[in-house]
Amino acid sequence: MIIKSAEFVCSNTEVKLLPPPQLPEYAFIGRSNVGKSSLINALTNRKGLAKTSQKPGKTQLINHFVINNEWYLVDLPGYGFAQTSKKNKAEWQKFIRAYLTRRENLQCIFVLIDSRHEPQKIDVDFCYWLGEQGLPFQLVFTKADKQSAVKTDQNVAKFRKTLTKWFEEVPAHFITSAEMKSGTEAILQMIHEVNTNFEAPTTPSH
Repeated sequence: MIIKSAEFVCSNTEVKLLPPPQLPEYAFIGRSNVGKSSLINALTNRKGLAKTSQKPGKTQLINHFVINNEWYLVDLPGYGFAQTSKKNKAEWQKFIRAYLTRRENLQCIFVLIDSRHEPQKIDVDFCYWLGEQGLPFQLVFTKADKQSAVKTDQNVAKFRKTLTKWFEEVPAHFITSAEMKSGTEAILQMIHEVNTNFEAPTTPSH
């Protein structure tokens, strides 16, 4: 897929204020500092589309971007914020969950995992929750350029094995590097394939 255009649409915390669900939608979410903004910029080939920051929790809203006027890319707040109050964490979790469970045109949730680490409980728990809700998701392992391919493969295998405790079939995964732009084409190809079969909801989602 060639990205011809990528435009910001809106930011908010309420499902009822989201754009009409007439285009297929793909959400990106992960632990704070997982490299989400960098990956989104690499995917869209737009250096500053998603704001990058060294401070965890920079993204605190549901951010919609329309790609090629054909589909929505959604940048969601990271879970596990390091520098915010428990009240704010609870509020963010509430609206993230509302978005994920109520957005009818949401085709896939890309869960970003830092490939440099062994399975982290917060990532595993989030995947389990998605499974309990019956929500479609795939795993995106980030920062593969920061270590050897052998180490990355080991951590990916460990994470997938951990999920087998709850999933009969573990979702597909991608290994990526925003810096090298590796793995991005595979994600875009998957999105393209899903888009071809998308049918807009007949009733509003909010």
